[in-house]
Amino acid sequence: MLQALKDNPNFLSLTLNNPNSLESISGTLGDHTRIAIWDTGVLLFEPLDNQSDKDIVLSSGVHGNETAPIELCNGIIKSLLKQEIRVGQRVLFMFGNPAAINRGTRIVDENLNRLFSGEHSNPPGLVNPERIRAKKLETYVTRFFEDAPQGARQRIHYDLHTAIRGSKHEKFAIYPYRPGKAYSREQLMFLEAAGVDTVLLHHEPTTTFSYFSSNQFGADAFTIELGKVYPMGQNDMTRFIATREMLSRLICKQSLELEDQALERVNIYQVCRVINKQADDFEFTFASDVENFTAFPKGYVLAREAGRDIRVEQDSEAVVFPNAKVPIGQRTVICLVQATEVPLA
Repeated sequence: MLQALKDNPNFLSLTLNNPNSLESISGTLGDHTRIAIWDTGVLLFEPLDNQSDKDIVLSSGVHGNETAPIELCNGIIKSLLKQEIRVGQRVLFMFGNPAAINRGTRIVDENLNRLFSGEHSNPPGLVNPERIRAKKLETYVTRFFEDAPQGARQRIHYDLHTAIRGSKHEKFAIYPYRPGKAYSREQLMFLEAAGVDTVLLHHEPTTTFSYFSSNQFGADAFTIELGKVYPMGQNDMTRFIATREMLSRLICKQSLELEDQALERVNIYQVCRVINKQADDFEFTFASDVENFTAFPKGYVLAREAGRDIRVEQDSEAVVFPNAKVPIGQRTVICLVQATEVPLA
């Protein structure tokens, strides 16, 4: 299997041709890198010189129709397998939802990115492919972080997505809830260098993949949105040159050349509230093609539900991820305000 992958270094193709399972197998690239397939869509690279000090998870395809990050990661994997570049850090690549990727759909049965931190096993339990996959992905992340060499190490998890709709800030990241902890200056500078100039600071625990790694393992973890959803093969990959360059530098242990001035170019928003759907008649008042980060003034009626108006509460609130078609109890929109004081470390 590994020889076949070396001969045709397309891990995405191997994954999609074996969407249910791949035999766990390991080997080496030259005399410098250990590689291992842990399962379908799960591929480990680690340097043999034991000089790494970071453990990096790069996940994509948690939603199957968000194809640009999948193609981005597959391109980096190809370069590694062809030995055009080599890792200097441990890195685990994960294509999150191969079944949905094959179908070209966001989900098969359920939103995979709402099933982490054990949510997969809450009632009704492991009843569909996404719930089963979420539990496996947690197991692989746990194994990856806990198998790392001893000593001072940095854990990182970038969960890469694209958004359903356009955005006033094309690339943005969600920083999981970090109660009592400062935000990483280095990470914000890295994101800016990677073309991600906007960050949302979440205000509560969630069941997303990035929150799992942040909360469970203290990882510098982010959900990163890299633009808008397009079908596989229709992404303009020139829009991700900076992202690929910085991710490659990171995993290859090259100089990141971060600039302190980059912080001045980062737009930082604070999540002020999340609106969850409570009734089947929930509907937004604004057009379906309104861009992420569109702001509305205080008192504006954002949505209606069960005979009541849902209004903007702050002087101005921007919206991201509005989606009225979610099941009852799930999030319909995140509301944001500009962050004022952001503790950095």
